[in-house]
Amino acid sequence: MSSLPLEPPTYLSSLQNNIRARPIPWEGAVRAGNITDDHLKKIKAVDKVRKEQRRQTVEGDLAGYVGLLSGGSEGKSVLDSASRRTDIVQYILVLAADLINDVPSLSTALVAHPDPYKPFLPLLRHSTNPEDPIPLLTSTFLTNLVSVSLSSSSKPAARDNEALPQLYTYLSTLTQNQDSGLQDIGVQELSALLRTSRSREIFWKQRQQTVEPLVEILRAATGAKDSSSSTLAGSSRAIEPGLAGGVGLQLLYRVLLVLWQLSFEGELIGDDLQADYEFVQLYTHLLRLSPKEKTTRLLLATLNNLLSSNRTTLLPVAVFVRLPALLSNLAGRHLTDPDLLEDLTFLSEMLDEYTKTQTTFDQYAAELQSGHLRWSPPHRNPTFWKDNARRILDENNGALPKKLSEIISKSWDNDKQVLAIACNDVGHLVKELPERRTQLEKLGLKTRVMELMTDKDESVRWESLRAVGEWLRYTFDD
Repeated sequence: MSSLPLEPPTYLSSLQNNIRARPIPWEGAVRAGNITDDHLKKIKAVDKVRKEQRRQTVEGDLAGYVGLLSGGSEGKSVLDSASRRTDIVQYILVLAADLINDVPSLSTALVAHPDPYKPFLPLLRHSTNPEDPIPLLTSTFLTNLVSVSLSSSSKPAARDNEALPQLYTYLSTLTQNQDSGLQDIGVQELSALLRTSRSREIFWKQRQQTVEPLVEILRAATGAKDSSSSTLAGSSRAIEPGLAGGVGLQLLYRVLLVLWQLSFEGELIGDDLQADYEFVQLYTHLLRLSPKEKTTRLLLATLNNLLSSNRTTLLPVAVFVRLPALLSNLAGRHLTDPDLLEDLTFLSEMLDEYTKTQTTFDQYAAELQSGHLRWSPPHRNPTFWKDNARRILDENNGALPKKLSEIISKSWDNDKQVLAIACNDVGHLVKELPERRTQLEKLGLKTRVMELMTDKDESVRWESLRAVGEWLRYTFDD
């Protein structure tokens, strides 16, 4: 699937234009020892000239311009020499980005340098002030150069393994900024870096920094900041169409693009993405709100990548949050994008095939894995518990009771019935398998159920009382 061409963010273009227009007292900088005569000659030869003249000059002295930016046997990088002059550093960073954009052969020559990023990486930490242009301009140059480096070799390079974590850390401060212009720059530059499996793996390894802010932007777009909100978990509550949280269509598209790129590592990330962020619920909800075909296309393509590589764990969740019905609804619309239609057909067929073989146990397990409970039929069906209690405790080394413990540990202030249902389930497990009480107690379930006996909600108090009653039934027999 091809992505739309992305224009440079306005904020960045404006900043670069302002810096290009500033007069720099170059001769004074030479006299003060901030730059060398050789630096100045090379700068003047390419500064404020036509692109074709710039290209010819640089291509005629590639080694010299590599040395100017990254240093070498002839001397230090101009950035190292002028480190105390922020006006010169800013100017050089803008010029450097212009040079590698205008002269592709310079990028190729730079990535052949033994340590091309060395003068630039420290500048990402120049200050923590978001208004400081130096880290921002550095990230723009490095993003362009690292993306060239990533594309130039089939094997991960040590220089990129060192640079990517630092770049991701800085760019994630932009995606967390309240300024949508800075968010836009951060997200667009992240997208330029996620070109290889290795760069995506490093991005995922830093997911608290990298993925979490992007998920928060998407949650804001749905109007639901809290992942435990029932609006993200198959609630029947009416949902207002449209985007919320001040998230513009451009930013939404770019965030979805980054997560689509990441989804090509579906096998690596799928289960944790769901466990940490309830991703299937979030994307199903976003599909309902999607304002344009281009956003719908990315949502479906990402779900396709994740569900097809994690069928056992994620298909049950997708069924629980009613994704098949939503896909059926989408299929009835007049959609024209061929990639979108292909993913829609594939997803629908995959889910249809799964639902034909789904058992009641599968439905219950999917509900637990979704992280949100509702009064679906299994919870109050004694036969279900007689037939399945042992399997619930044993399946996947006790993964389901661990998930039940995780769910019941939350406060659920906006949806107290989840706690009532969880207490109901604990009671049934104790009733059917009293000899396994210790397993449940080690997960903190007995302590938590006893705490809920004093909850403000009447249904929670009643179900917790019944569950504690099942424990007490066997206490005196021990």
